[in-house]
Amino acid sequence: LEAARKLVLAHLRFVVHVAKTYKGYGLPLLDLIQEGNIGLMKAVKRFDPDKNVRLLSFAIYWIRAEIHEFVIKNWRMVKVATTKAQRKLFFKLKSKKTHTSWLTETEKKDIACELNVKPETVTQMESRLSGKDISFDPSDEDDVSPSTYLTGNILDPLENLEYENDSSDSLHRLEVAMSKLDDRSKDIISHRYLLENKSTLNDLSKKYNISKERIRQIENKSLNLLKNSILIA
Repeated sequence: LEAARKLVLAHLRFVVHVAKTYKGYGLPLLDLIQEGNIGLMKAVKRFDPDKNVRLLSFAIYWIRAEIHEFVIKNWRMVKVATTKAQRKLFFKLKSKKTHTSWLTETEKKDIACELNVKPETVTQMESRLSGKDISFDPSDEDDVSPSTYLTGNILDPLENLEYENDSSDSLHRLEVAMSKLDDRSKDIISHRYLLENKSTLNDLSKKYNISKERIRQIENKSLNLLKNSILIA
């Protein structure tokens, strides 16, 4: 468990980086980070160092899969994508929306052929997506956007969606663990790992008028509680 804890802590900042690439979907960044953390913890639980694969390469699929599920579940139209085929189509159309307002008939046929669905299904999904006016690219100066990932050739979300699994139990356990933290502990975790402008131990030491070592102890205790809530079935 100690080794797993160290692996999780070492990659939490990477989860934040990945979560930022989904800001264009209009969902709270902290929620995206929370889902990504669930994916990271699941990856650590299943990671086999003897397979000669880097944890980061293995975990990226789990992190993105959890965030994908969260995006789908929170879309305005609840049934916008309820099957694997529909979910693949959902992300495919989102990537196309970075280039054009409406798909041409040729584009619809190409997508239908690629995903093995009817052109009419593509048209229906496009109509559903148009029901929510949401910017696909971030409005700030962030140089990484959802389109950077969805149109990339290295990590295809259509492949990542094969890693479907039920996250509701893990999410529930994480929420329960968070609810057990006092306000100070929650604030320390947020400022150390979740917020864009992260605080140092010295910053928090001054804020709460306690030693840096005490801040570190609170941080480690809180992270250990969250880790146990996810990694222990």
